[in-house]
Amino acid sequence: MAQLPQHYVIIGNGVAGNEAAWHLRQRDPESRITIMTAGRLLFINRYELPSLFNGAGGAGGAGADGNADWRPFLVHPPEYYVDNRIEVRRNTWVDKVDTLNRTLTLRHKETVAYDKLLVASGGGGYVPENLREFRPLMHPFGTFGDAVRMRESLPKGGHVIMIGGDMIGLDLGRALVKQGYKITIVGDEYLFWPHNLEGERREKAMAALEKMGIEVLPGKKPRAVEAIKSGKQARKVTFEGGGSIKGDVVMSFCGLMPSLDFMVGASVDIERGLLVNRELQSTDKGIWAAGDVCQIWSPEENHYRFYYGWKNVKDMGRIAAFNMTGGKESVATFQDETLTIKRKGGIDSPYWEYK
Repeated sequence: MAQLPQHYVIIGNGVAGNEAAWHLRQRDPESRITIMTAGRLLFINRYELPSLFNGAGGAGGAGADGNADWRPFLVHPPEYYVDNRIEVRRNTWVDKVDTLNRTLTLRHKETVAYDKLLVASGGGGYVPENLREFRPLMHPFGTFGDAVRMRESLPKGGHVIMIGGDMIGLDLGRALVKQGYKITIVGDEYLFWPHNLEGERREKAMAALEKMGIEVLPGKKPRAVEAIKSGKQARKVTFEGGGSIKGDVVMSFCGLMPSLDFMVGASVDIERGLLVNRELQSTDKGIWAAGDVCQIWSPEENHYRFYYGWKNVKDMGRIAAFNMTGGKESVATFQDETLTIKRKGGIDSPYWEYK
C-alpha cells in the first residue's frame, strides 16, 4: 500500500511559520501543508507597520480597518500560496492539541489530523498585571488592524505615551518621531527589553533616546490609565506616588507573552514558552516550535531562553522545517545581542534588522 503524504500543520502565520512552510515544500514536494491563523489576512510583516505613518496626516489618512490598503504589506501575493500548494486557513482558532491522536480541535469544533506539528503562534504584547483592567484604553500594535486603528486615533503631531519601552515600541517610536509625533516613554524594567542594560550603560542609552527626540520618564510607575472626555488629548496616565501625564494614545510595550493557551493539556513541557531542544523539538516527538513562542535550551547558559528578532525567528522556521523532514540542525544559541550607542546620537539594535 502506498504511503500517504505527510500532513504538516503550522499554527501561526508569521515569519517563522511562513519560512517553515517554504522549506517544507522544498524538502517534501508531495506533502500537504496547512497554516492555521487566527488573523484575517495573509502573512504581513508586522515589523513594517510603522511605515503606515510615513507622510501620514493623522486621522484623515487611512480609513477604517476594512478600507485601509493592506496589500502593500503582504510578504507574498495570494498566488504564491496556490503555486506552492500551501493552504492558509484564516480566522481559524485552535482550541486544543491532542498529542496522543495527533489531532487539533478548532474553536468551531472541527477536528484536523496532523502528522507533524509546528507551533509558531508567536506572542502578544504583555500588559503588566496592575494595568490589565485598563487594557481597553490602550492601543495594541500587533496586527495591521491594530496599527490602522491606532493611526486613526492619533491626530497630526499627536502625543503617544508608551509604557515600558521595549525594542518593538522603540522601533515604532523612532518612526513616529521622524513624522513629527511626540513620544514619551514611561520607562521601567522593560525599557530596552530584551536587552539588559544596567548602570552607566543604561543611562547612556536613555540619553541617546533623548537625542533621537524620544522623551524618557525613568522611575515612574503607572498606576492607572484614564479616558479624558473633554479637551484635545484623550488619555491620562497617573503614577504611583502622584503626578500624571496626558496624551492622545497610550500603548504598552512591556515585552511579549507567548500565545500558548491551546497547548494546555497537550502533554508537552511549558515554562513561560514551549520548551524545545536546540533542534526545536518539544518533549513530544511530533511537535516542533519556532519563533517568539518557544524557549530553546542554551548549553552556554545552562537554561532555556528566548531568542527574538526577525533574523532569529526566520532562521528558526528554516531549521524547524529541516528537522521535521529528517534533518538534524541546531540553532546557534550563542549570539551577539548588543545594543549599540551611536557616536552621532541615537541607538541601534540587532532586533531592528528585519531583512
